[in-house]
Amino acid sequence: MKYIVTVTMTLLLFSCISIKADVTTDTVKTTDSIEHAEAGIRLVMAEQENAWNNHDLEGFMQGYWKSDSLKFYGSNGLTLGWDQTLANYKKSYPTKTESGTLKFVINDISKIEGDNYWVMGEYHLKRIAGDANGIFIIIFKKINGKWKIVADMSC
Repeated sequence: MKYIVTVTMTLLLFSCISIKADVTTDTVKTTDSIEHAEAGIRLVMAEQENAWNNHDLEGFMQGYWKSDSLKFYGSNGLTLGWDQTLANYKKSYPTKTESGTLKFVINDISKIEGDNYWVMGEYHLKRIAGDANGIFIIIFKKINGKWKIVADMSC
């Protein structure tokens, strides 16, 4: 009887060690994917800066989810949809004089859950028409293998 109890306890001990090792391995993979996500998000934002600075508003909008469900919340209230958001940008920034030169400052990138991240930061526009600065919170989601902004609150 003691032999059976000893064997059972030994098997349970080794089972627990195996489970713990598996959990630790998953944690390392998650950390690695967070680093890749952050790099991908920063790349999208760098591409947006470049497009904006060339007064390429359509190129700037490539960082956004091309969907009627895109949400942009700014000083004029809530805008729904990619097309309307682009139309608003074109109306507010019709020439290089109004759009100027954009610089993002990213203060935080945090995972929400799954392939969803929020980014908190600042935007700085240097322009002939007068500088404009503000803050933003944007939500990125990986859609079809690409990082896209699905919601943007800028003020």
